[in-house]
Amino acid sequence: MPAKNPPQYYPWHHFVLLPAALILAGYGVVRYAHVAGYDDQVARLWFTVAALAVVALGVLVMLRQHYALTLQDRIARLEVRQRYFEVSGQRFASLEKALSLKQILSLRLAGDAELPALAQAAAQEQLSPQAIQARINDFQFDAMRV
Repeated sequence: MPAKNPPQYYPWHHFVLLPAALILAGYGVVRYAHVAGYDDQVARLWFTVAALAVVALGVLVMLRQHYALTLQDRIARLEVRQRYFEVSGQRFASLEKALSLKQILSLRLAGDAELPALAQAAAQEQLSPQAIQARINDFQFDAMRV
């Protein structure tokens, strides 16, 4: 029997903020539709409530992109770890502690032959991501990163 892997939910996002924004946006739009065309404070109030609720709903929906980028960063770390081990025969963990995520993402762009030396230099000299990319001779562009 396979182990269950239940979906992960972020309760504040999935069960509080997103439903509340959806309800408020719907209610605000309906209320504004009833007073649209009037030039009074009530019409302006409901337009503002509806507009802010729709914007908040959009922001909450776009927060999903943040989850995807966090996952991509995690996968990129694993990719560099694996490539470093494959080409050098050594673990990347000791170097990884000295490198930032941006440095590691820059190292992903290096070819296999230059990755070990460049990773060592990046950790020892604390090279910026731009400096790492400037030292890459065999540039491996990543067209799949969002």
